[in-house]
Amino acid sequence: MNIIGNKVYIRAIEQKDLKKLFTWVNDPELWYHVGGWHFPNSYTSMRNWFLYMHNDERNLRFVIETFKGDLIGTLNLIDIDWKNNNSFTGLYIGDKKFRGKGYGTDAIKAIQKYSFNELHFQRLGSHIIEYNNIALAFVLNKCGWKKEGIERNWFFRMNRYWDRILVGITRDDYLKFINKI
Repeated sequence: MNIIGNKVYIRAIEQKDLKKLFTWVNDPELWYHVGGWHFPNSYTSMRNWFLYMHNDERNLRFVIETFKGDLIGTLNLIDIDWKNNNSFTGLYIGDKKFRGKGYGTDAIKAIQKYSFNELHFQRLGSHIIEYNNIALAFVLNKCGWKKEGIERNWFFRMNRYWDRILVGITRDDYLKFINKI
């Protein structure tokens, strides 16, 4: 099953995707913008992660693919709380030539629709490094999310600490947002 947006498919990660994911996970430019890893990863480690993740119902990880079949990024629903119906969401567009062209916005909107309409989630949350103004503007202005707080000095990058900006969207926020469009 694919989750379908207006410009992208979101689908489960397959073994054939690992070579491209391995390139992205080892790209220092991406490390700079994501809140998670920021160190080199081995292909063996990535393969082991891939084998393990298929049995993990609390962490759903996907790839983003254009309708032409270009693999352009990843998206996830992790730390899913099935009792309280919420999840952390993260996205990156790994292929630089697809950045800034609406593919990330479309992917977030598609995962929101899936999360709220199919999984019956009550909220999605995420966090953004304070200097990633592009990511912050895109979720707040184009996807209906709200800034919910700041955790000071959370990330260490470029020889200093940066704040973690907490963002989220509730089912009600989502319904209001899609009815404005």
